[in-house]
Amino acid sequence: MEEIAALLRDPAAWAALATLVVMEVVLGIDNLIFISILTNKLPEHQRSRARRAGIGLAVILRLGLLGTVAWVAKLTQPLFTLFDHDFSWRDLILIAGGLFLIWKATDEIHHNVTDEHAETAPAGSAGVTFMAVIGQILVLDLVFSLDSIITAVGMTNDIPVMVLAVVIAVGLMLLAADPLAAFIGNNPTIVMLALGFLLMIGGTLMAEGFGVHVPKGYIYAAMAFSALVEGLNMLARRRRKSR
Repeated sequence: MEEIAALLRDPAAWAALATLVVMEVVLGIDNLIFISILTNKLPEHQRSRARRAGIGLAVILRLGLLGTVAWVAKLTQPLFTLFDHDFSWRDLILIAGGLFLIWKATDEIHHNVTDEHAETAPAGSAGVTFMAVIGQILVLDLVFSLDSIITAVGMTNDIPVMVLAVVIAVGLMLLAADPLAAFIGNNPTIVMLALGFLLMIGGTLMAEGFGVHVPKGYIYAAMAFSALVEGLNMLARRRRKSR
């Protein structure tokens, strides 16, 4: 408790906490979009529970990784060299996660494009089960949590600050989960835009795994611009309908 009190009296700790919370929230957007799309395929009465379970797994994984910081640091050590690039466990996990995200987003896009009854079919009718959705969320939770914690460790050495940042960020995710999922579910065109985001994020994860650094600012600026354009399109469609 004394250590936490000392940190709270330190302005540098507050600055680190604010920075980490913003970073965790930004990184959590990817995870939240994925969770929203998957859980919207479940029956109505299971969706909120699945979102809470998915976000709960995320916080458990992140806090668990924070408790093994020394082990997490070892994940960045080279395992082997291929094509003049040193691959670590982190690289392999990012590549696997990127491939999974690309496959899942592509499969969802194919389903939305080719299924004529995609918008009218009842949720859960395609054989989607609660445990299958949780399993897929868990895979991406692991990838995003690992990337998040490695980034956090590079920014500060204060474990209490990192723990507090994770808890605050996950609390914000819990508040935003249901409204975001409802918004995506009520606007079919947003689903395709979100799947496009997931494809881009999957490609970014793979690039990072192969040693090609893609500045996160460019990724989120592109996402924000695309969301702005889609927002204008939605506004234009509502205006036309109201005439």
